[in-house]
Amino acid sequence: MAQVRKGKNAGDVKIKLVKSLIGRNDKHIATAHSLGLHKIGTEVVCAENDALRGKLAQISYLIETDRK
Repeated sequence: MAQVRKGKNAGDVKIKLVKSLIGRNDKHIATAHSLGLHKIGTEVVCAENDALRGKLAQISYLIETDRK
C-alpha cells in the first residue's frame, strides 16, 4: 500500500525501500526516515524537487524509484 505524501502530479516520484537500514550510515537512515521509509517494502509518493533528488541520490543503493 502506497502512502501518499503529496498530490499525484506529473512531477511525482514513487519511492520504495528495497534494502534494510540495519548497519547503514546514520545519515542515510535519517534520510530514509525523513522520506517516510521505515521498513522494507514501504512505498511513498513525493513531489519531485531539488531537495528530493538530493535525498534520492544519497540513498539510491537502498531504494527503487518510479517517475510518474
